[in-house]
Amino acid sequence: MKKKYLLLLFLFLPFAGWAQDRQEIKLADEYYQRGDLVKARQLYDELAGDEANISLIHNNYLSLLTSQEDFRAAERYLQRLIRNRANAERFQLDLAQVYSQQGDTKKADKLYHDIIEAAATNNFKTHTVAQQLMSNRLYEKALRTYERAREVQSSPDESYSLQMAVLYNLLGQQKQMFEEYFRYIRQQPNRVQQAKNMLQNTLTTPEDLQALETLLFEKVQQEPGNRQFSDLLIWLHLQQKNFYGAFVQARALQKRFKEGPDQLMEIGQIALENKDYAGAIKIFEYINGAFPDLPERYLARRYLILSREQLVKTTYPVDTLEIRKLISDYEQLVEDAENSPTAIDAQNSMAMLYAFYLDEKARATEILNMLIQNPRTPGRLRGQSKMALGDIYLLTGEPWEATLLYSQVEKAFKDDPLGYEAKLRNARLSYFKGEFGLAQGHLDVLKEATTREIANDAMALSQLIKNNSYLDSVDLPMQRYANTELLLFQNKKKEALQELDAMLTDYKGHSLTDDILYRQAQVYVELGEFQQAVDKLNLLVDNWSFDILADDAWFLRATLYEEYLKDHETAKEQYTEFLKRFPGSVYVAEARKRYRTLRGDFAN
Repeated sequence: MKKKYLLLLFLFLPFAGWAQDRQEIKLADEYYQRGDLVKARQLYDELAGDEANISLIHNNYLSLLTSQEDFRAAERYLQRLIRNRANAERFQLDLAQVYSQQGDTKKADKLYHDIIEAAATNNFKTHTVAQQLMSNRLYEKALRTYERAREVQSSPDESYSLQMAVLYNLLGQQKQMFEEYFRYIRQQPNRVQQAKNMLQNTLTTPEDLQALETLLFEKVQQEPGNRQFSDLLIWLHLQQKNFYGAFVQARALQKRFKEGPDQLMEIGQIALENKDYAGAIKIFEYINGAFPDLPERYLARRYLILSREQLVKTTYPVDTLEIRKLISDYEQLVEDAENSPTAIDAQNSMAMLYAFYLDEKARATEILNMLIQNPRTPGRLRGQSKMALGDIYLLTGEPWEATLLYSQVEKAFKDDPLGYEAKLRNARLSYFKGEFGLAQGHLDVLKEATTREIANDAMALSQLIKNNSYLDSVDLPMQRYANTELLLFQNKKKEALQELDAMLTDYKGHSLTDDILYRQAQVYVELGEFQQAVDKLNLLVDNWSFDILADDAWFLRATLYEEYLKDHETAKEQYTEFLKRFPGSVYVAEARKRYRTLRGDFAN
């Protein structure tokens, strides 16, 4: 029995000693954090005698020694650690730093040189040394570590390029940074996306983008067979919202490698989503001409007509003759594509043109009812047709029929973007009716929607209601404003303008004033009365320069000078001032692109 207890005692003693050391380490760390360096030093000196404690105390202990300028003790401590280890690069680097802190640069530089030389033959050691040098902000030495490894190793690690690119960026050597990314892409053509991700975090100014663009043009010309450089240039153009430039590069790739239209279609869709309708038209016109016999031809025609439709609908005042041409093109597409989803989708668009731009609501209703009842109509397109029919009921003053259809779609497509869109329309209908609490209930759900556009629309309407109404009481100004929004939805623009003017008189200084001015400006644009629109925007910018709509107003004013008043110098000035005042605005990329276009950057 006595032997058994003695055995347990011997087993327990090492654990007890380890536990004691842990307590002392914790106490030493507390002294160190509190600035009681004398007590901390006393404990760390004792603890440093046990190798098992080094990993737990090293950083604090070495920092304490150097802060006390006890460099001799620091040297002895580090030299002991180096002698006792086969792989002591970490402690060698610490020792070199101690020499530097003493001002002995000659000794420090020699040790750094020896460490880098010793690590150069081994990939793992190269990364270890370079990373520690980088954490010590010795970027040039970290860079030299990778350079030396590249010189010595027969097959250097391709990832050196990524690390060196980061270091060149930290040193402000932009061209060398780009060259390392290019080198990496050559070595690892399947990892272009990784390079894009890293570049996206690096390119923070328009000048950065321009510098990369210039170098990439050179690379594409020097190495036309390397599609990775062309792919990177396409990506860069998309970041700059230069969609036609992206298309030109993609078209060159498509011709060189005799590829299909997939990438071209994708770029065209991105241009369309970003409201570059003129660019999208050129892209889809090319696809239709270059690929007349491929299965994608009907979809490409659909996108071409849709791009033209969006351009017509946003060129004010809207030309009804152009609307009829669009309908004619859609009718031809429906005939050629027969009962395909593309043809059904085209009919949906036709119906909305009839209802909202030609005031032929009966014809629109007939088309939509036919689509809803057609057994060949896919479920999603049937849902879209129901929502479109709901909009027409709202046009004709039948809100109950509208909400019935919206609710059907919302129920059928729960947790789906189409269902979210239906819920948003129900929220908008409640808003039109002055039921702000009910509208807010819908919107609170939609603010978490997975579709960014729906979430943004929900957020905007929610903010309008919250900022300008009292949900638990009758709020006449907000109800009147919502009613004018319904009038505008129903294309009763003159009547809505009169009501908005009356509100400015009746509710001077109300929180809705900026919203009223901005809405009036939008309506004047749609009526083709551009100077009146600018006058309203001037009032808003001059008196509500810090309001949530200030950047919207400033950007819209600049586009009016550019597109309709044809005063390009004023437009350039407006865009320049906009970029200074609103660096965080969602319009920044578009404003920058428009400014560069006016400056002539994309002339070729």
